[in-house]
Amino acid sequence: MAKLKSMTYKKSGVDIDKADRFVESIKPYARMTRRPEVLGSIGGFGALCRLPKKGYKDPILVSSTDGVGTKLKVAKITGRVEGLGVDLVAMNVNDILTLGAEPLFFLDYFAIGKLDPEMMRSVIHGVAKGCLDAGCALIGGETAEMPGVYLKGDFDLAGFCVGVVDREKVIDGSLARAGNVIVGLASSGIHSNGFSFVRKVLRTDFLKAHAEEILKPTRIYVKPVLSLIKKEPVYSMVHVTGGGFFDNIPRVLPAGCGAKIQLGSWPVPRVFKWIEQSGNVATRQMYRTFNMGIGFMLVTSKERSLKVISHLKKMGEHAWVIGEIVKGNGVTLQ
Repeated sequence: MAKLKSMTYKKSGVDIDKADRFVESIKPYARMTRRPEVLGSIGGFGALCRLPKKGYKDPILVSSTDGVGTKLKVAKITGRVEGLGVDLVAMNVNDILTLGAEPLFFLDYFAIGKLDPEMMRSVIHGVAKGCLDAGCALIGGETAEMPGVYLKGDFDLAGFCVGVVDREKVIDGSLARAGNVIVGLASSGIHSNGFSFVRKVLRTDFLKAHAEEILKPTRIYVKPVLSLIKKEPVYSMVHVTGGGFFDNIPRVLPAGCGAKIQLGSWPVPRVFKWIEQSGNVATRQMYRTFNMGIGFMLVTSKERSLKVISHLKKMGEHAWVIGEIVKGNGVTLQ
C-alpha cells in the first residue's frame, strides 16, 4: 500500500498559528477600551467584568446580540470594510440604550473562509472605535476560520453586548401617554438595515461611486442619551432598525397608544431619495424598511420637548419633534 502523506490542520485550510498572531495583534484595541470593572485580558476561555459599584441600588443586566446584515455584501463590493466594526457595536449598544442601560462590555464573532489579517484588523479597529464611542469595553470575541462554509473573501460578523440599568430607572414605555411628543435624532444615513433592498435597486457602479455616503457607519447615541435621561423625563425610546417606523415604534408603546409621524418635520438624507427613485418605492415601503434619517426616537412630554432638543444639540445631535403619541394603535404618516 502507498504510504499516506502526513495531514495537518493547516493543509485542510485552517491556520491556527496565523489566527493566534491575529488575536495577539488586536489586543491593543481591547486595552484602549478598558473599563475599571474589567478583570483580566483577552485570550482566556472567558472574560470577567464586575458590576459597577457606584450609582446603582438594584442593578439589572440588559443584553443584546446582533449583526450588520447584508451591508457586508456592499462593503465587499466597494472594498470599504472599515466602518463595519462601528456598525456592529452600534446595532447592539443602541438596542440596550432604549431601556436606559449603560453598555458595560462587548464581544464580537468574526467568521471567515480564509484569514485576511489586514482586513480583519481594520474591522476590529472599528469595533474598538465603536466601543470607545459607547463607553463600553471590548473584552473578548471569537475568530473562526471556516473553509468550505464561507467562500473566499466572504465573512460574517456578530456582536454581543451587556449593559446595566438601575431597576427603578428602566425605561420600558409603560409611562408613555397620548399627548406626549416624539423627538427624533438624526441618523448618519442608512445605518445597517435594508441593504438587501439597497443592492436590489442601486446599480453596482452607483454603489461604488457613492460608497462613502451609502456605507456611513451607524450612529451611536449612547453618551448623549444617557446624559439626557439623567435630566429630562423620557418615557419610551426607539432604535429605528429593521421594520423602520411601522414595526419599531409600537414595540415601546403601551396598549391603546399609537403614533402619528409628521412628514417634513426633519430633512430626509438624499441617500433615501436615491433608493426611492431608483426602485420606484412607495412611501410606506420606505418607512417600513429604512430609518429615513431618524436613527433613534424619544417619547417625552410636550412641555419638556424643547429642553430635550436643546440638551441633545449641546451634545452634538440634530433633533426635532417629529410626531406625537395618540390614542389608538399602530403608526400613521401625515
